[in-house]
Amino acid sequence: MDDEEEAHLKAAFGDSSDDEHLADRETTAVWERVEKINGLWLCRNFLSVHHQTHLLSAILNEVWFVEESINQAMRFGDLPSWATELSELILESVESVDLPVLPADLLWREPLFDQLIVNLYQPGEGICAHVDLLRFEDGIAIVSLESPCVMRFSPAEKGEGEDVDVLLSPGSLILMSGEARYRWKHEINRKQIGFQVWEGEEIDQKRRISITLRKLCPS
Repeated sequence: MDDEEEAHLKAAFGDSSDDEHLADRETTAVWERVEKINGLWLCRNFLSVHHQTHLLSAILNEVWFVEESINQAMRFGDLPSWATELSELILESVESVDLPVLPADLLWREPLFDQLIVNLYQPGEGICAHVDLLRFEDGIAIVSLESPCVMRFSPAEKGEGEDVDVLLSPGSLILMSGEARYRWKHEINRKQIGFQVWEGEEIDQKRRISITLRKLCPS
């Protein structure tokens, strides 16, 4: 990581000590179920500021996004060590609470996730409404870094419910399983002109990086 990237990290997250590690938790994760959508859980404080700094640094060190035209990286099978640690941290967090954050049968998978997508969104960029491909098993995790954004969930079949907006803040984790994974589409509709709005306040749009973890079906 060069001096410019290091300065960017410090500006975004503040300074951090070298002895901190991604898997060292500073606070107890607080999970909340997103109302109206079965199987949708949000942990707003999943990663501390220091953890976000280390994770962002690890991603930038992969040099996936050195060209402006590249905004997505995908990995299958053996994941980078930082992604494996992130997966282990998700499992640890889910198992630490007496809540049905993920179905019990998913927690026995080995590994829990074996497919990774890292997306880099510039201001104004988003992703259209979709349900993830059925080549992936149940249980999808999305970690957000840098800029906050609003993710909208809408029923896959018209007339089955109302749209639900969820604020994804830096360091947050959202988990989708069951109905949330198969019967609801999700999207990020970021505007080229103007800003997303949350509870009446505009969200300052900056660069955002998302990490999606999934498990490939055996076939």
